[in-house]
Amino acid sequence: MIHVAIVGTGSIANMHAAGLLTFPERCRIVALCDIYPEKAEAMRDKYKLDCQVFADHQAMLSSGIPIDLVHICTPPYVHCEIAINCMNAGCNVVVEKPMGTCLAECDEMLEAERRNHVTMACIAQNRFRNSVYKLKKVAESGLAGKICLAQVDSAWWRGHCYYDLWWRGTWEKEGGGPTLNHAVHHIDMLNWLEGELPREVMAMLANVMHDNAEVEDLSLACLRYGNGSLARITSSVVHHGEEQGITLQCADARISAPWDVKAECSQPNGFPVPGGNQELAEKLQELYRGIPDLPYEGHTGEIDDVLTALETGGRPLITGEDGRRTVEVITAVYLSGFSGQTVTLPIGKEHPCYTFAGLLKNATHFYEKANSVENFAEDKITLGNMS
Repeated sequence: MIHVAIVGTGSIANMHAAGLLTFPERCRIVALCDIYPEKAEAMRDKYKLDCQVFADHQAMLSSGIPIDLVHICTPPYVHCEIAINCMNAGCNVVVEKPMGTCLAECDEMLEAERRNHVTMACIAQNRFRNSVYKLKKVAESGLAGKICLAQVDSAWWRGHCYYDLWWRGTWEKEGGGPTLNHAVHHIDMLNWLEGELPREVMAMLANVMHDNAEVEDLSLACLRYGNGSLARITSSVVHHGEEQGITLQCADARISAPWDVKAECSQPNGFPVPGGNQELAEKLQELYRGIPDLPYEGHTGEIDDVLTALETGGRPLITGEDGRRTVEVITAVYLSGFSGQTVTLPIGKEHPCYTFAGLLKNATHFYEKANSVENFAEDKITLGNMS
């Protein structure tokens, strides 16, 4: 039996609690922790948990309660501190996205994982969506040909008051806007599908709808890979309809999540044959349909994977190294947006923005935060449409 604690009991923590409770024979929630303990108590009551509540994670770690695994669901600016403290106490950790606010924090967390011989996983639950998992399998088959262009749409919509929550919309506490906190999912998927990081990144940032936030609410980025292929990432909280997706324009066909397929072939004059390459399109459809569904999707799927790794001594699908790679691409997008220059990867430790202090010093403040509330009464959230 794996004993689990959840630190941070805001909206996203509900996905963790529900996922953990799917496996009562494998794990048990023994502690909840939040700087607002009444929120932790409300979660305890909601799920009818037999667990202790804490207002401080250090008090929780020193309480004597046996804890094997800690799920960290706090705002990003304390992910690093809490994760390292938990790992130093001998606990394995699952860190909500983003892994950290900068590359220096990610490296500190990875060092703590190695030093303490524990396991760290990072939340990127969309790898456990059938549409994304099957897209990966189809791309790996080679049937559609090499990837020429990846089109990534992390398109969300958030009202003006979204950034009234006290920690949101500030570089210091949230670490960025939708590029860091929403597109992090899609950038992880892109890294997974491409199998490598880009060599160059060019980006533009804007804030077009949220004048109560320092951070961007929209960014566009172009990435170039070592083989010459490109990717385009849209990160937004201004898109009506919240239509997210990843499209891979491959040499022989277009495949995408949510699933769709198109295949063209050429006439002697170079123009496409009317109706396209129906034979290849049908082969791709058959391949996709033949891939078995995952037993669990989303957070529950990733929690199942983490529990299995701890039970078997293996590694989770989404490791701290994966989390760091995603933060590196996001950092490059911000650096290019701040400077108006092309950014080359990898970003070394000598770079001024390797640290969070360097990022804060160079960050563009679109507006200054004027409104602030401690908590919202409503905690329902949207999780995207990558099914």
